[in-house]
Amino acid sequence: MKSIFGHFSLLTAALLLALFSGCKGSDTRPDDGSPGAEARKEAYMRSGYACCNLHYSGDWISDSNLAQLAFIPAGTPIKVKSIDGYRAYVDVDGKAMRLGHDYGRAQETTQQWVNKIVVLDDPKLKIAKFPPAVRNAIARSQLMKGMTTEQVIISVGYPQTDQNPRLDGPFWRYWWSSFGPYTVHWSANRVSRIDGHPETVNYMTYTGK
Repeated sequence: MKSIFGHFSLLTAALLLALFSGCKGSDTRPDDGSPGAEARKEAYMRSGYACCNLHYSGDWISDSNLAQLAFIPAGTPIKVKSIDGYRAYVDVDGKAMRLGHDYGRAQETTQQWVNKIVVLDDPKLKIAKFPPAVRNAIARSQLMKGMTTEQVIISVGYPQTDQNPRLDGPFWRYWWSSFGPYTVHWSANRVSRIDGHPETVNYMTYTGK
């Protein structure tokens, strides 16, 4: 009888082991660190929207944001794939492009700059609430008297941080081209005037309704 019970105990243990093994095998979730687990992770460092109108040349978007260049409209979806030194590799509405931190390196890290450029909330929701003239100016990446600091940033982007380390100063310095600066002056956080070469000021100023 003792040998029979011993055999029965071994058989019971084997059945329980097979049952537990079967349960584990039915769990389709990959273990952490496996290829399947890695594939399930978020593929992008940051997903959001263009904070503002971003001017570009080819696939390059510089923090100079030269106004003479074509631009990607504020609110365009952007996914940040990676950051390498002073550049970030991104998908802009499905197109591979690069963000270049060319001038403000001493004032902020590339990550900080990218986080300003790629925002989590779609600015188009704010733009829709602005007065018609302001919306039209933003659609052309232009400026007009009375614009707020937020509206200016959406329309022409952030000024270079190497020349504008703080945004609470009496003016912001921008660039139409590499040789054509212009200055936005503030009064009570609203645009009071735009200075620069007459042709540059004329182009940057929205005069419609």
